[in-house]
Amino acid sequence: MTASAPTSRPSSAPAPSGNFSALAHGWRMARRDWRAGELNLLLFAIVLAVAALTSVSFLSDRMRLGLERDARNLIGADVVIVADTPLDAAFAERARADGLQLARTAAFPSMATVEQHGGNPDDAPARLASLKAVEPGYPLRGTLETTADLATDGAPTRDTPAPGTVWVDRALLSALNLKIGDALLLGTRRFTIDRVITREDDRGTGFMNFAPRVMLPMADLPATGLIGYGSRVTYRLLVAGETAAVARYRAWAEGEIDARKLRGVRLESLESGQPQMRQTLDRAERFLSLVALLAAMIAAVAIAMAARRYMQRHTDACAIYKCLGLRRRDILLGFAVEFLLVGLGAALLGVALGYASHYVLLLSLGDLMKISLPQPSLWPALSGLASGLVLLAGFAMPPLLALTRVAPLRVLRRDVGAPPVSAWLAYGLGLGAFTGLLLVAARDLKMGALTAGGFLAAMLIFAVLAAVLLTVLGRVLRGRRIPLGWRFALAVVERRRGITVLQTVALAIGLMALLLLGITRHDLVNAWRSATPADAPNRFIINIQPDQRAPLQATLQNAGLRDGILFPMIRGRLTHINDKAVDPDAYQEDRARRLVDREFNLSYGAELPAQNSIIAGRWFAAGVPNVREASMEEGIATTLGVKLGDRLRFDIAGQTVEAPVTSLRKLDWSSMRVNFFVIFSPAAMQNMPETWITAFHLPPAQAALDNSLIHDYPNITIVNTELILRQVQAILDQVIAAVEFLFLFTLAAGIVVLYAALSGARDERRRDAGLLRALGASGALVRQIQVAEFLIVGGLAGLMAGGGALTIGWALANFVFEFPYHFNLWILPAGIAAGMLCAFAGGWPGLREVLRQPALATLREG
Repeated sequence: MTASAPTSRPSSAPAPSGNFSALAHGWRMARRDWRAGELNLLLFAIVLAVAALTSVSFLSDRMRLGLERDARNLIGADVVIVADTPLDAAFAERARADGLQLARTAAFPSMATVEQHGGNPDDAPARLASLKAVEPGYPLRGTLETTADLATDGAPTRDTPAPGTVWVDRALLSALNLKIGDALLLGTRRFTIDRVITREDDRGTGFMNFAPRVMLPMADLPATGLIGYGSRVTYRLLVAGETAAVARYRAWAEGEIDARKLRGVRLESLESGQPQMRQTLDRAERFLSLVALLAAMIAAVAIAMAARRYMQRHTDACAIYKCLGLRRRDILLGFAVEFLLVGLGAALLGVALGYASHYVLLLSLGDLMKISLPQPSLWPALSGLASGLVLLAGFAMPPLLALTRVAPLRVLRRDVGAPPVSAWLAYGLGLGAFTGLLLVAARDLKMGALTAGGFLAAMLIFAVLAAVLLTVLGRVLRGRRIPLGWRFALAVVERRRGITVLQTVALAIGLMALLLLGITRHDLVNAWRSATPADAPNRFIINIQPDQRAPLQATLQNAGLRDGILFPMIRGRLTHINDKAVDPDAYQEDRARRLVDREFNLSYGAELPAQNSIIAGRWFAAGVPNVREASMEEGIATTLGVKLGDRLRFDIAGQTVEAPVTSLRKLDWSSMRVNFFVIFSPAAMQNMPETWITAFHLPPAQAALDNSLIHDYPNITIVNTELILRQVQAILDQVIAAVEFLFLFTLAAGIVVLYAALSGARDERRRDAGLLRALGASGALVRQIQVAEFLIVGGLAGLMAGGGALTIGWALANFVFEFPYHFNLWILPAGIAAGMLCAFAGGWPGLREVLRQPALATLREG
């Protein structure tokens, strides 16, 4: 019996074990395999994984360093006390007593109107603005830049608006076609536009800060007539001074808030930075991290497949090493050195690519980045290097351990392969280490664990499905009259069941990633856009006073706006649930703490509002006018742990209202109509201070109605949701652009997995084809057998990928985005066709090579 030539020959005989140098031998193997192209797939997969992770790490590291550096500037002081009602004078008095600087601000949304000279006053343009009243000395920290000439850049200033003047954003001038020196009406007060704000460090990223800024003197605020009951004003007391004095004041303020149990009062400080900006950037960063983790995990599959192919192609060389006297330990060290060199080189390339890519992410996020960012630390680079090495060790070590256990007899007998190795421990350690890296990258235990667990569960489900489908396919077709080539293909698939399942799973994962990117994402975006009805309200009017209710309602009806129903709105703070005082610190979820720490918008009514449905309990009893009852939205009830029959107590402007929860409601939030978390029966809200709110759809042809309403009712605030949603959409587009860029890594990783899966069994297919031709099979039969195998593997993988993409799309729509999702069943045939095409495209070049050369040459190479 003649021994076949090994697939991968050693470049030279290694030295005897006593003089063996693992470092030199590993270096020689790395150079040889690099020249032969054996390491390309492995290196590319590691580069992709490291680049995806480090691109987000570099960005988040720079954001963290920037926020820490500029924390004082981002809040405008050393310590800021925030309240939703005017702050107790004791806080300012204590700051003065401690020798600290202080300044006050008040911010709220309102309408800014152009002064009309002649003509119809109702035609005066108006725009929702974010008003901010400031005292002299503002800001105590950070920079405020303004300009009096639109042709020049802004310059830092320590001034504040003079009495009777305002400073505005450039966007407001453009929206209202104004210029510096023109008049602007805020409520009942006329102001002159004096400067344009070009930089405001402490502006924040809250919802109403999307509106253009109008800054006015605090002393002029009462004259506007805009502050009244129901106005949503955020009051801030800014404090700055010596570090020790600031620390003492902060400790005193925290103790005062806790001791007096002041609700709606909180501290912002150097440690907390600007919480709204930090929260916005954290959410964007976590979302980007998820996409990066997806790319890294798909690349991990490619690494495992590439390492397995490496083992197959080096089995003969390893057997020869043993025949030449090398011990298993020496062989393992040599391969370990080679893999270490490959891992370090690939990880360094990945870090460099990640550093370059994070600039693209930075440009994509655009306006979300309000501060200049310092250069990153070494941590992202070090974590990237560690990620690459852990990926390599965790997913390439098991095949390497099996390779070093091959018997020397393999040189003479090709049926002697690498003995099976107990890979559970090796894979377990690798997966454990990689999961740890995922947790570090995500910086969120729950998100990292769910991501890693979901990916592993998907692989397991795919493996079980592939095995079941192969068994079912074999039983259905066995015994039937099918072409000879298909019978041979089924026999080959069943004989190599383990390898076939592995290839099918890898191919399915790569295809699923591509289908999610190419088809399911498009369906999700369309479903999100169609979730809001075309006639949904695009105007909200708040701060309607009781005496304005009837005339304003008549104005809307005369304009043909029949959907403009007015609802009473009462501000109240939840103080007790079942006679137990509500403590925000008692809730674990951030959302629950925020909800109970602020005032609720409450309402009352005898009839169940449209777009509301009772899911538990009953609506208020009819014909019983003096019974106090409350109805609660199901989501907030779950968040706060409220059940049917629980008694809620609210503090409304110093008055107490208490009622049992007699029903839970489900709301259609996508309707964009007025909704309330808690609605009381009319008896519970008698003689309470209230304002009114309404929402309606204003056709574009009637847009002038906004200006007419502002002229007639200068105290009201009209929220044009079309403008706000357009601004929000612009920011979402920036985040989506960053995510789409990261998806390029995912796409590349999916393609690498496809290639690795198709290449994994190429050598086996070539040997089978050569043996069949040596036994007399025609080229047409060999072609038919292998094409049938491609179609079986590709079709099963495409079916699972399409099903997985549909399932993930449905889960995202229902549990993450919460909008209806319509299944696009064309994904299934598209997935099957794509799988067959990819499998055929990947296997056809090897098949053509086999058919062109003699069978004996193919067997010798195999």
